[in-house]
Amino acid sequence: MKNKLACTLALLPLLLLCTCTRQTIFSEYHSLPRNGWNADSAICFTFAAPDTVGNYDIIVSIRHTQQYPYQNMWLFVGQTSAQQLTDSAVQQRTDTIEFYLADERGRWLGNGYGNIREMPVLYQHDITFPSTDTISLLIRHAMRENELHGIDKVGVQIVKSEE
Repeated sequence: MKNKLACTLALLPLLLLCTCTRQTIFSEYHSLPRNGWNADSAICFTFAAPDTVGNYDIIVSIRHTQQYPYQNMWLFVGQTSAQQLTDSAVQQRTDTIEFYLADERGRWLGNGYGNIREMPVLYQHDITFPSTDTISLLIRHAMRENELHGIDKVGVQIVKSEE
């Protein structure tokens, strides 16, 4: 009986930790070619908007090697819904985002070990979707080089906002 009580008490903090994590609605990564990410190559992420009442965060993640030659990165992120695709008068929303992969001393930020690092970037915070249409995010790098080296994967996560 004491062993069951001890196991239950030991697992209780873990159970509470799991219930406090944010709900992931969508998570997907795309691998990039080893010979570089071409500036003309858009990565497309398509997902169904979960509802029109909840608040959500959109997170873009970059997995890179230590051979990435810059401290920062610029991305173009285009967002289009299925409704916008059928309405020729509506333009795709496009944002430009900048974020840092290394600090001013060249130390990599984000998570990881060895040669691979991952940097999550909050793209949109606490948004509501106007409809439950399918949404596409198109991501291209906006760096000055045509072929960007050192980027391994690009990912997108949609998570329920913390209340």
